[in-house]
Amino acid sequence: MSDLSLWLDGAGALVGVGGLGVAKVRAPRLYWATVGLPVTWGRFSLSYRATMDVCGLTVQPSGLRAFMSRRIARGEVQPVPPKIRRVRGTSTGLRVTLRLPAGLEPADIAAASERLRHAWGVHAVHVIPSKPGHVELRMTGYDVLRRVRMPKKAAPHDLVVPVALRGDGTAYVRNYREIPHALTLGANQSGKSMYQRNLIKGLAQLPLALVGIDCKRGVEQSRYAARLSALATNPDDAASLIDVLVAEMEDRFDLLAKYGVSDLWELPGHLRPAPVVVLVDEIAELFLISSKKDEDRRERIVTGLIRLAQLSRAVGIYLEICGQRFGSELGKGATMLRAQLTGRVVHRVNDKQTAEMGLSDVAPESVPAACTIPADRPGLAVAADASGGWGRIRTPLTSVEETAAVCREFAHLIPDLPALEPFRPVVRPVPVPASSIPPMPTRAPAIP
Repeated sequence: MSDLSLWLDGAGALVGVGGLGVAKVRAPRLYWATVGLPVTWGRFSLSYRATMDVCGLTVQPSGLRAFMSRRIARGEVQPVPPKIRRVRGTSTGLRVTLRLPAGLEPADIAAASERLRHAWGVHAVHVIPSKPGHVELRMTGYDVLRRVRMPKKAAPHDLVVPVALRGDGTAYVRNYREIPHALTLGANQSGKSMYQRNLIKGLAQLPLALVGIDCKRGVEQSRYAARLSALATNPDDAASLIDVLVAEMEDRFDLLAKYGVSDLWELPGHLRPAPVVVLVDEIAELFLISSKKDEDRRERIVTGLIRLAQLSRAVGIYLEICGQRFGSELGKGATMLRAQLTGRVVHRVNDKQTAEMGLSDVAPESVPAACTIPADRPGLAVAADASGGWGRIRTPLTSVEETAAVCREFAHLIPDLPALEPFRPVVRPVPVPASSIPPMPTRAPAIP
């Protein structure tokens, strides 16, 4: 009987270990909450001082502290590590707030992040400066970008749209008040369209005008026509639409001058025109020409886009430009326009030069990361801005039908902008699935 109990106990232990192994792969959030977080928290607490010391993240104590240690505590004077202010667990990792001693800066902690990751057995350590003298260590217990799950609190509001998940488990957002214009690059099947789809889904829920420019006959953006205030599907229409946007921008500047303010958001609510987000699906289609007669049209388009990029932020007109490449080979004005696009998102690219076009002028150290994005992870990208900071992001999987349904649901938010009315797309009725149509009777019912 004792032998049977021993065998049962052993089998139960093996099943438990196997279950943890399966949970670690199949349900990493559950595994982290039950096993990973307690183990990592304990390892961090027990080895913190020693780890900081061997990683070179300690400083010599002040004269007063050394005196107190020798004369009063009768102990050995030890180097001082950053002081732990707060530790809290999250569903994806561990957050630690540190107070840096004199002599250390956030760059020192960031340079040792890889060593800290191995010392504490976590997937990654991200160093975020919070305020002068303080940094936050955002540890992730597993690869949060393998299966993207956006934070529950991430929702569009006040021109802030959550688009993707960062490598530290937080939401990557497009904040148009802080970064008015952005450029998104990526090869075919890299997830660039998925990124734009998530962006449209979030923007559709806000009271603003969406303007689409899709010179591929509208195959991408026409599906969201229910929420678009304007749509151009060929270069000629795009040139006319951009001229209208430039005229709208000038009218708004006249409004600002009339009331003596310098920004759209300084106007009272009843006088403030609705913000406008311009979505360009493939920028190369607006630059390339097939004959000399198209040069005038190209000049109009390029000049209009550059004017919008330089001036339109103050009047609430924002640019979202997508493309596979965006360099000087597109022609005159391409480099000048790119310089005005503060936000940069680069998906998988076919060559290093394309990554350099998008990132080298804002975050040069992020170029190698963009060149090593694997083909089997669509939606993975490198996001950077003019501040020099960068990080890996990945957009969640969103279907076209889901985004189109959101556009139809919030169609009532389309603002009244008479200048864009001639470009308003025709909304086609939603096709009814054949499975939902009741079958026709095979014969007439009998008359009673």
